[in-house]
Amino acid sequence: MLAIDTNVVVRYLTGDHPEQSLRARQIIDGQAVFVATTVLLEVEWVLRSARGYRPERLAAALAAFGGLPTVTLEDPARIAAALEGIVNGLDFADALHLAAARDCEAFVTFDRAFTKAAAGRGPVEVRTA
Repeated sequence: MLAIDTNVVVRYLTGDHPEQSLRARQIIDGQAVFVATTVLLEVEWVLRSARGYRPERLAAALAAFGGLPTVTLEDPARIAAALEGIVNGLDFADALHLAAARDCEAFVTFDRAFTKAAAGRGPVEVRTA
């Protein structure tokens, strides 16, 4: 199994570079690959910031990618919860934090916008410190 970087996933999903996108497809479609949660965090940022993907499109693209038979995600349940979170108005990084804190009493932050956005949307209550 190969671990792959953000740029390989982005090329695979966007097809924006003829040579590199082809190579990314050969790698990902041709063998088992491992994708770290941090790589998906970067992929989400690139697709949203540089490519203009909206939350629904992001969630669909990352879910489809994670569902490929050759792809092993570091923490599939956490990723699935975070993708649901972005569709429900949360930032992907914040949704990942919440998914990781699912067994905690609450998640505490100084970010009031996060507290408001997360109200009733996560596996754990978000409180403002």
